[in-house]
Amino acid sequence: MYRTLVFGADGRVGSRLAAYLEEHGLEVVKCGRGFCDLKDLSALKRVLLSSGATHVVNCAAVSGLEACLDDPETAHCVNAMAPEMMARICRLEGMRFIHLSTDYVLDGRRRGLKTEEGKCRPVNVYGESKLEAEFRVREEMPDALIARVSWVFGNPERPSFPEMVLRRAMKREPLAAVADKWSMPTWVEDLCAWLRFLAYESGASGVLHLCQSGEPVSWHSYAVAVLKCAVKHGLLPSLPPVAEQKLDEQAGFRDARPRHTAMSSERLSSLMKQPVRAYEEAIDMAVARYAADPTFLSSIS
Repeated sequence: MYRTLVFGADGRVGSRLAAYLEEHGLEVVKCGRGFCDLKDLSALKRVLLSSGATHVVNCAAVSGLEACLDDPETAHCVNAMAPEMMARICRLEGMRFIHLSTDYVLDGRRRGLKTEEGKCRPVNVYGESKLEAEFRVREEMPDALIARVSWVFGNPERPSFPEMVLRRAMKREPLAAVADKWSMPTWVEDLCAWLRFLAYESGASGVLHLCQSGEPVSWHSYAVAVLKCAVKHGLLPSLPPVAEQKLDEQAGFRDARPRHTAMSSERLSSLMKQPVRAYEEAIDMAVARYAADPTFLSSIS
């Protein structure tokens, strides 16, 4: 019987992944912030050794860019040192280990889709700590899988950019989004399905990009795609205007953001032996769920 230890089980990805695995009949040990302080590596080691896990998926991170900038020591410990410890114990105990990384490790200077072999050149403390984790995990456990994800959406309990845009639109509030930064959305439902496959049915190792397929999309185009689906599914009477903003004009961004980090999902498609869903289709499916969900609709008021 498989038992999966999920770190970050109260976060956007980890909370949905834990529930998804349980829905598919798998035993899950949920480790959130209140269960283990990842800055305490001794406590982390005890959790790993006592968990009885056959698989470990690390979804935990200090992911706020300004939080990492303000406290780089914590970012380094949680984002780099803790995954290294996980990899070490998983190697020694024979556990399957999947560590979630980010597109923010990539070189964001040039346009286009980035493959797993593309150059890395983080421009902020968060990206630096996540790239260090990749190096440490691969050195400690070559068989580990490092899954880079980007712009995860679709968990209404942990709203992200699309949910916030949709809620603002339904409240008839002004809308604006950055139009000169590009990446690739990832629907959390597809992400969970991919992780389940990679954990239990694939021995893939190294770096793997997990995101939807398609051409690079800006935050502005992302917002418009969400709103078009909202009109289609009856959440909005018509398409509201979305003002275009510039990345350099965002006063709240105190650490740099890379501009071009859209990832290619070709390797994932090859492993899955089927096409990866396009981001437009994934957004449409997520918005359709919201339209049919009275809980989400009631949260708009």
